[in-house]
Amino acid sequence: MKILVLPLFQMQSGHHQVADTLIYSLQRKFSNIVCKKLDFLSYCNEQIEKRVADFYLRWISVHPHSYEWMYNRWMKKLDHSHLEPWRFYFERKMKRLIEEEQPDFIICTHSFPSHILERLKKQRLIEVPVVNVYTDFFINGVWGKTAIDYHFVPHQEAKEELVKKYNVPKENVIVTGIPVHEQIVRVPEMKKGAEKKHILVAGGNQGLGKMKDFLKRTEGAIFTYSVLCGKNEELYNELMSWDHPSVRPLPYISCPKEMNALYDQADAIVTKPGGVTMSEALLKKLPAFTISYLPGQEHINLRYLMRHGLIYRLSDCYERQLEHILRDEMEMNRLERRMKEYEKQIEQTAQEALEHIIEKSERRQKLKR
Repeated sequence: MKILVLPLFQMQSGHHQVADTLIYSLQRKFSNIVCKKLDFLSYCNEQIEKRVADFYLRWISVHPHSYEWMYNRWMKKLDHSHLEPWRFYFERKMKRLIEEEQPDFIICTHSFPSHILERLKKQRLIEVPVVNVYTDFFINGVWGKTAIDYHFVPHQEAKEELVKKYNVPKENVIVTGIPVHEQIVRVPEMKKGAEKKHILVAGGNQGLGKMKDFLKRTEGAIFTYSVLCGKNEELYNELMSWDHPSVRPLPYISCPKEMNALYDQADAIVTKPGGVTMSEALLKKLPAFTISYLPGQEHINLRYLMRHGLIYRLSDCYERQLEHILRDEMEMNRLERRMKEYEKQIEQTAQEALEHIIEKSERRQKLKR
């Protein structure tokens, strides 16, 4: 059995992280499965992928407000007539990809491949089962919906949206949460009682200026900080040069087991509201704080998380705010209850849901023989 997994762009992102997470689990569970991860834009044209990725990164960093305006105008709406001149090209490329690879299943971790596959399925040009795996706390308008076979959604609100607004059959929508690697091990209770709190700081890969501002304002007497710098060598080297006794910069960590150990050492996390990182924090019962976010996706994630009391915004007096919230036992108990309420929505993990779908497909194939 062959499974094609489709994120978008070559740069590392939550879409790739979720794709790798699912591939890892599937190949451990099934000896007869071959998974192939492929960036659809690079398959179409490597120059297109490079130019679009470079343009996106420049736009989001130089003109964040116009990017947010565009995202809210185009990505959240259902009519995408602006894509019309390109649709035939991408549909032709997707059809050729499926003919070449002959997959038994396709997993989309990004909305754009899902959009193209939806159009091909509606035209009855392909019959391969497609699974949407959502990597944010909302569903944008680009995702394919009515012709997609299965939807792995982050919460019950998303399930209700697909069922009520788009008439997707209820049994085809599974609340899995945003998938987390199986080596990130769930903890049942929030850690409490440490005198000197250990704060994990994430989001350095984007080189956001606010992170350095945040760390410069730390007094060092209240907390210790482990800073995930990702592949941002400039940030890592600068933090090393500080030689700050309470700030420990960490280079890129690719091993989920190492990340799990790091989470287990932490009492809280300061991060951007990305879907995967926040899902890991919820699984580990870590109080989450944010000082900044990327426009578009992360801003919408932040609104959902704040509405449900799952993240705190920090302003100027960073350490004072952190201390006030983390030392408030009643607030920590309320946060833990909110985390458990979120967790209760989850019907199955994405890994379990995929296993059931594949096993059901294998049984059907055996009956046909």
